[in-house]
Amino acid sequence: MPAIARSKGDSTPQKRRLRSDAAVAQDCAVSTPDKWKSPRRCISASPNSPNGAERDSSENPGKSLVTKLSDKFISKPKWNPGGKREFYAEHMRAAKEALHVSTAPATVLCREEEQRRVLEFCKACVEQEKAGSLYVCGCPGTGKSLSMEIVKQLLVDWAKEAGHQQPDVLTINCTSLAKTSEIFSKILTNVQPRKRANGSSTSALQDIQNLYSQNPRSSGKKMMLIIADELDYLITKDRAVLHDLFMLTTFPSSRCILIGIANAIDLADRFLPRLQSLNCKPTVVTFRAYYKDQILKILQERLSALPYIVFQPQALELCARKVAAASGDMRKALCVCRSAIEVLETELRESSSAFNLSTVEKALPEQQTAAAPDFLGQQEIDVVRLDHMAVALSKTYKSPIVDTIQSLPQHQQIALCSAVKLFRGGKKDTTVGEKQQLGKRERKCCRDER
Repeated sequence: MPAIARSKGDSTPQKRRLRSDAAVAQDCAVSTPDKWKSPRRCISASPNSPNGAERDSSENPGKSLVTKLSDKFISKPKWNPGGKREFYAEHMRAAKEALHVSTAPATVLCREEEQRRVLEFCKACVEQEKAGSLYVCGCPGTGKSLSMEIVKQLLVDWAKEAGHQQPDVLTINCTSLAKTSEIFSKILTNVQPRKRANGSSTSALQDIQNLYSQNPRSSGKKMMLIIADELDYLITKDRAVLHDLFMLTTFPSSRCILIGIANAIDLADRFLPRLQSLNCKPTVVTFRAYYKDQILKILQERLSALPYIVFQPQALELCARKVAAASGDMRKALCVCRSAIEVLETELRESSSAFNLSTVEKALPEQQTAAAPDFLGQQEIDVVRLDHMAVALSKTYKSPIVDTIQSLPQHQQIALCSAVKLFRGGKKDTTVGEKQQLGKRERKCCRDER
């Protein structure tokens, strides 16, 4: 007990001394106005200053992706879609082109692991001079086709650097085939370009099978990479074309590296059951749907090529969240962003017709004398905002069935609701001919409506 009392007695002067030191430090902090900066000025402060260094070291580890987007956009000049006509058209065209689906990026982000697996598979086949088959599947808009284009180029470059014979590459989009069997004619033309000119009576499939049945040493053919996109278009009633295509990799002299691309995850299990029994089932690589942070990162990469700001970071986050929750389709996210730009374009076009010149002349001196912290608020006047993105999302994900039902007269809506209630609890063989029950349901719905 005495020790405790002594410790309490000793701590009181120390506490008083600490409080006095804190008061002095606080007075010094108040007396030095350089240390008190607004958050907006601190963002644009020089990194060489001690305050800027302390802020960066304390904030960067915990920053979200949206905050990083905001900080990056601040350094860019303001987008000017409502300025002069030539700049207006040029800015709109550049922004839409950067977000167009057909604009292929230099690198496919967030798909490095899938590309590595496919590339390692192709490298092993080239090194061992052994045929193989691979099935790439995933939801639409997950970067399958773009990734295969990059893998194709990486494989050719690797074979050239490693001293291997460069493989021939054949890329086929199965939707462009008039008949499903034409894929064998394209493969034969790539393997032996003069074969069809000789007027052979046998089919292209038999010619390929005869060629790959020869002695491997006597064939002397180099490896061939076949990328068949939209593979599900080859599914026929007897599934013969799809089965024969994958069977080309099982011949002793085959030099095919077959990569099939489709959306169905279980295509090999449903349509190619014999391949598993023959122990030649293709290796499966699945491309998962994009989630929110990945969609934000890809949109940021696309927009980084533009020298000006186009979107509010919050608008991009709303688009990424909605698309990730719905399907994770990156193509859908790009279409939504383009639609949001068109919404802004329509708004600017309508406002310009009713624009008052005196308001502009009155606002010019105020803009010139505005303070530096007002830069962020002024910068978001002519960019795609949350309301523009919300309109674009509602247009994209609006159901035409719901619109049709809402446009019906009230009596027809009641009749439709009555039919739904009747058939929902009935059996499968329930028909519309049961007018009595349907009439009772309709009258009941009318009473409930009242």
